[in-house]
Amino acid sequence: MTCFATIMASVNPFFDDLQSKPEVIDPPQNDDIMDCEAVNDPTQAAIKPNVTVSSSVRELLECPVCLNAMYPPIHQCSNGHTLCSGCKPRVHNRCPTCRHELGNIRCLALEKVAASLELPCKYQSFGCIGIYPYYSKLKHESQCSYRPYSCPYAGSECTVIGDIPYLVAHLKDDHKVDMHNGSTFNHRYVKSNPHEVENATWMLTVFSCFGQYFCLHFEAFQLGISPVYIAFLRFMGDDNEAKNYSYSLEVGGNGRKMIWQGVPRSIRDSHRKVRDSFDGLIIQRNMALFFSGGDRKELKLRVTGRIWKEQ
Repeated sequence: MTCFATIMASVNPFFDDLQSKPEVIDPPQNDDIMDCEAVNDPTQAAIKPNVTVSSSVRELLECPVCLNAMYPPIHQCSNGHTLCSGCKPRVHNRCPTCRHELGNIRCLALEKVAASLELPCKYQSFGCIGIYPYYSKLKHESQCSYRPYSCPYAGSECTVIGDIPYLVAHLKDDHKVDMHNGSTFNHRYVKSNPHEVENATWMLTVFSCFGQYFCLHFEAFQLGISPVYIAFLRFMGDDNEAKNYSYSLEVGGNGRKMIWQGVPRSIRDSHRKVRDSFDGLIIQRNMALFFSGGDRKELKLRVTGRIWKEQ
C-alpha cells in the first residue's frame, strides 16, 4: 500500500477538508517550520482543550527509526514506508521496513496532513494549555516556560527533571543539600590537602529569599595547567526572572580581599556551562592558600555574600 493510500485510509476527515479547497497547499519549507510567535502567550495560542488527534495519525507521523515526530522533508520508499530526513543517512539509503532503496521520494501527502494538525504542547501536564500548529509545536516546546528544569546538583550526573518545588524537595531529600532562609551568607570551606581537589565539586547550598530559590556553588577545577577555585550563584527559574536579582561574593584573609558582583544565572544553563564561562568569583590556588594563612598546606576559605532584588 502506498503512503498516500495509507493516509487516506486513516485520516479521511482531513482529506475531505483538503479536497474541499481548490488551492494547492505547498509543503512547508524548513525555515517556516520553526517560525512560531508568542510561544507562551495563551491569548496568542489557540486554547482548544477538546481538540484530539487519533493515535493512527500520530503513528503515521512517527519516524520508525528514531521514533520522533517527522518534519519536512519526509521521505518514503517505493512501497510507501516513511522516515524522517535525519534518519535517512543513518540507514544508508535503505528503507528500514522493507530494505528497498529509498531514492529521493517525498511523501507530500503526509506533509500536507501534518500542516492541517493542531496539537497540545507536550508539557501540558506541567501547566501549558496552548494548542499549536504541528509545524510550530517543536519550536514552542524548545522555549515553553512550562518545560521542566534539570536537577542543578553538580556532584553527580543526576537525570531528575521537574518544576521548581519538586526540585527543591529533591535536593533536600535525595542530595541532602543544606537549605537556608535569608539573603546573606557566610560559609567556610576547609580542605586538609588542597592538592587533591582538582575537578571536585565541594558544595551546593540552596537559599530561599524574595520568594525564590538560589543555588550557591563552590568548587575546584583545572583552568589550563593551573588549579583554581570558583564560587557562583544560580537562580532556580528562567533567565528573564534571574535578571531581576544581583549578588555579591567576598573572600579574603591576611588583610586582603577579593569581591565579585554579578547576576545569578538561570539553572536552564548547566552547571558546567556557567563554570566554564568563568561567570563567578575565581580564586587562583596560590591566592587561596595565601588567604588561608598559616603554612599554606591547608585550605581555609571564608566566602561571604548577599543577594538582593533590583528595583
